Amino acid sequence: MKAIGIDIGTTTISGVIVDAESRAVVLAKTIENGSFIKTEHEWERIQDAGLIVEKAKGLLDGLLAESGGACAIGLTGQMHGILYVDEKGKCISPLYTWQDGRGNLPGPGGRSLVEEIYEKYQVKTASGYGLVTHFYNMRNYRGFGTDGKKEESALISGQRNVSGKAASLCTIADYFGMTLTGRRKPLIHISMADSLGFFDGEKGTFRKDAITAAGIFMEILPEVTGRLEVLGEYRGIPVTAALGDSQASFLGSVGMEEGAFLVNMGTGGQISAISDSYCIAPGIEARPYLNGKYLLTGVSLCGGRAYAILESFFRSYLSAACVEQKEEQYGVMEKLAEKGFAGKNRMKVVTAFRGTRVNPGLRGSISGIDEDNFTPEAMVCGVLEGMARELFELYGQIHAKMGLEVKRLVASGNGLRKNRVLREIFSQMFEAELTLAPYEEEAAYGAAVGGILS
Repeated sequence: MKAIGIDIGTTTISGVIVDAESRAVVLAKTIENGSFIKTEHEWERIQDAGLIVEKAKGLLDGLLAESGGACAIGLTGQMHGILYVDEKGKCISPLYTWQDGRGNLPGPGGRSLVEEIYEKYQVKTASGYGLVTHFYNMRNYRGFGTDGKKEESALISGQRNVSGKAASLCTIADYFGMTLTGRRKPLIHISMADSLGFFDGEKGTFRKDAITAAGIFMEILPEVTGRLEVLGEYRGIPVTAALGDSQASFLGSVGMEEGAFLVNMGTGGQISAISDSYCIAPGIEARPYLNGKYLLTGVSLCGGRAYAILESFFRSYLSAACVEQKEEQYGVMEKLAEKGFAGKNRMKVVTAFRGTRVNPGLRGSISGIDEDNFTPEAMVCGVLEGMARELFELYGQIHAKMGLEVKRLVASGNGLRKNRVLREIFSQMFEAELTLAPYEEEAAYGAAVGGILS
């Protein structure tokens, strides 16, 4: 029998067919997400949830046709972001993604909402976390829980109206599970619930004290499960509650191996390792995993996007110089990276172009420039080193807090798979041999394994 895993990412949607007995990938497919909604606000990052579900369902149906059926369907997808559903389980809003910046906007007294939440309710969170987004919407848009009623509705920015009363909220992968199984109320795995904020990962429950103090109605929260629970069936096939993409990627790349650190470079960057104990450190979260264990996880907000920003910089120069260029510049940049990596006189590039979880106001910088290294190759290499350095510094926090050391370094994500120089930089920086995860679509593969385990 075969199992299918679907991963709804920020930029792509991926699916795999996995042999349930051997756990080998039989077929993998990836399509573009392409659902971002243009907005007048620079800080706003929203996507068309209906379009995402349509694309994901098309991908799933195609895989089912290829496989001739399946014993399980496992789901995963981007964490933190939310959408709203009505009492019938229908989505009535866009997807507010994990990249959304409304939680960092200055409010009264110049404080951001994230800062206010920490000062008033002692909750450490970040912009893009679902309940931070919800708190902002509830506070700033007329009709959003301000009349004292339990049902909540919203007027969101850019005149994009929520088309009904919001009965609950959930992530995009959870909503996809609802559409497949016909559920009206979201049931979400603890790994997704934890990503929304206002959650006690150690106890496995939402922080009712802080949530009610903030004026958020508990009724809008989804039901939470700590197990790989079956939501229902799609075409007679069990569908499992969605895992957070971080946990699914780890399951698909490392499994339950302790002492292995997983580094991922995609739209964002991430480093994680298994721990038996719950702990937090600056920039580090203890995310619920499987079998009562935690993933100690650090995230770089820009991650692989830093390299894309540099590529855009080079293309804009070519355009200004009236040089006709139809192709992306990554091939040229790869050659420049090789040359820059071979040199010893390097510039230092800080790639925190969108800040950090700890310091949202931080921005990137370039230092150590002289007349010899102010070159395109040194800049390309410097950006790659900056991307790796962000994760290495987060590893330092995990090591200092828990004493965990790298026994094995595993890489996932296209940013590392497709860039040999970046892999070499990681290996040198961590002083460890770096191996690639066995399958390219790590999160989708982990989702399929989760479906098998359920």
